[in-house]
Amino acid sequence: MIVGRVTCLIWLGAAIFSSTASAAGGKVAELQARFDHETNPVHRAKLLEKLGDAQFDETRRAFKANDLVTVGVVLEKYRDNARIAFEGLKKKRAAAERDANGYRQLEIHVRRGIREVDEILLRIPEEFQPPLQIVRGDLDAIDKELIRMLFHHRDGQTGSLASPPSPAEAKP
Repeated sequence: MIVGRVTCLIWLGAAIFSSTASAAGGKVAELQARFDHETNPVHRAKLLEKLGDAQFDETRRAFKANDLVTVGVVLEKYRDNARIAFEGLKKKRAAAERDANGYRQLEIHVRRGIREVDEILLRIPEEFQPPLQIVRGDLDAIDKELIRMLFHHRDGQTGSLASPPSPAEAKP
C-alpha cells in the first residue's frame, strides 16, 4: 500500500513537471510567433526582452535536465532573434545616437544573453562548448556594434574613443 502511494506520488510529480515544461515551451512558441510577425523594429527589439527571458528560462530547465542539445538549439535561436532585431533596427533607424529607442533595450538584453551563455559555458563538458562559443562570439559582435552605434563619439582616424585635449595641448 505504501509502495503504491509512493509510486503514485512519483508519477504525479513527473506529470506536474512535464506540464510546467510544456507550458513554458508554449509560452516561448507564442512569443516567437509574435516576434516573427512583428514588423516594427522597435517593437520587435522590445519583444525580444520577453522572448529572450522565456528562452533563458527554457535553457535553464533543459540544463537542469541535462539536455545540452536543447540548450544549444535555444541559445542559437536567441542569437538569431537578436540578429534579426538588430538588422531591423539598422534598416529603419540608422541614427541610434539620436533616437536610441529599441537600441538600448536590445543592447541590454544582448549583454544579458552573453552572461547567460558564459554561465553555461563554465558548466558544460568541453565537447559541447564550440557551438556555444560561436553563439557567444556572435552576440559579442552584435553588442559591440550596438555600443558603437549608441555612443558614436569616435575619432575618425584611429577608431578610438575621442578624448578631451590634455592641459598641455589646450594651452598654446
